[in-house]
Amino acid sequence: MTKATADAGVIGMAVMGRNLAKNIESRGYTVAIYNRSYEKTEEVLAWEHAKGAKFVPAKELKDFVASIKRPRRIIIMVQAGKGTDAVIEQVGPLLDEGDILVDGGNAFWGDTDRRNAIGKAAKFHFIGMGVSGGEEGARLGPAIMPGGDKAAVEKLMPILKEISAKAGKKNAEPCVAWCGEGSAGHFVKMVHNGIEYGDMQMIAEVYDVLTRGLGKDHAFCAKTFKTWNKGELASFLIELTGQIADKVDPVKKAKKGAKPFYLLDAIRDAAGQKGTGKWTTVAALEHGVAIPTITAAVDARLVSSVKIEREFAAKTLKLARKKVKGVTVADLSKALYAAKISAYAQGMRLIVEASKARGYNTPVQEIPALWRGGCIIRAVFLDRITDAFRKQPDLASLLVAKEFSKDIKRTLPALRKVVAAAAIAGLPVPALSASLAYIESYATARLPAYVTQAQRDAFGSHTYERNEKPGVFVHTEWLA
Repeated sequence: MTKATADAGVIGMAVMGRNLAKNIESRGYTVAIYNRSYEKTEEVLAWEHAKGAKFVPAKELKDFVASIKRPRRIIIMVQAGKGTDAVIEQVGPLLDEGDILVDGGNAFWGDTDRRNAIGKAAKFHFIGMGVSGGEEGARLGPAIMPGGDKAAVEKLMPILKEISAKAGKKNAEPCVAWCGEGSAGHFVKMVHNGIEYGDMQMIAEVYDVLTRGLGKDHAFCAKTFKTWNKGELASFLIELTGQIADKVDPVKKAKKGAKPFYLLDAIRDAAGQKGTGKWTTVAALEHGVAIPTITAAVDARLVSSVKIEREFAAKTLKLARKKVKGVTVADLSKALYAAKISAYAQGMRLIVEASKARGYNTPVQEIPALWRGGCIIRAVFLDRITDAFRKQPDLASLLVAKEFSKDIKRTLPALRKVVAAAAIAGLPVPALSASLAYIESYATARLPAYVTQAQRDAFGSHTYERNEKPGVFVHTEWLA
């Protein structure tokens, strides 16, 4: 009979699974490891980071489960979707009441709701947990977003707090927090990814304005982004962009004494999207929340994917393109900062409204805090976003928070200038434009929706409210 010696277990020994297992083990825990094909487990055992590691490998799933101390804490790190369902179907009958089964993959929150019901019926706890930070984050410290039964999550917290990234004063605050009931953990992770879509697209648009619009080379862009990373824009994505900007192409070699070929110029401009961006947009529509920056970023990837069509359209339409005029590098910096505030404000609003609608009871003030380290959207200004929501947990929007309203007033003129100049030059900046439109609309006391409401009543008798009688709906015979 297999002796229970492991403190926790990880199922799935691909990149994320093995690195998360190593992270847990490095904190002094013994970790059971299992993969459907034992060859992958053997690869992990031969891995440089596994030397001397307290891993308990198992060829059979029943032996894996039996090797873990009760109540068992098991994390699934396999491909989202059918792969996760298959693991739950196989491991579920082997669990005892009170055991905790965690899905650490990029699951759709609707699937997590369904799996929660399976766990309740079988009397084990199912936890949907977002993990962000990629391979390095998984091994050294990711941002972790667990949701579900709060008491079960508390039993996981000793491990999660140790393996998570750290941020805040003296880097002492773990980047992990209970995100709410049910599928809240995967919902919050989905929104994180949606913000990531928007952030990446806006950075790419600014880069395009620098190169095509202002005629700057990659070396100049590298220096610019490295400078920006020392100020209010400091973030993982800004730092990363500065690092990739002047990367020399390892395939296409320049002649001696000539300027090098840059790798960015060799990359095909066609991006895909795995689903989290789309899920965020769909969820926002379902909850009646505007997230135009994230939606624009998803749309931009979709448009980029029709590369052959775009090339044909470019030859057919021959649209005039000009250099961007009247915009400085300082303007771009301010414009990007204003646009980022807008994007994060949209994402946080979606979390707030979804929590209300779905009964998540999400501690909204803790969400920005756990994004400060380990994850892809980590940024210096998340400290201030955290402060804003901790001071006002019921904050309607970052745009009106004391910490950011002054920043919006300071940087909005630059965002207006950049979007206008790019449009005149013929450079598409959909995410920057969407961020600007969101700020302008949110800060406008009277929008043209009064015309829309009149149209709807005129053609469909949908009724409308009068300014002096909000909540009272009336109808007019417009064409009589």
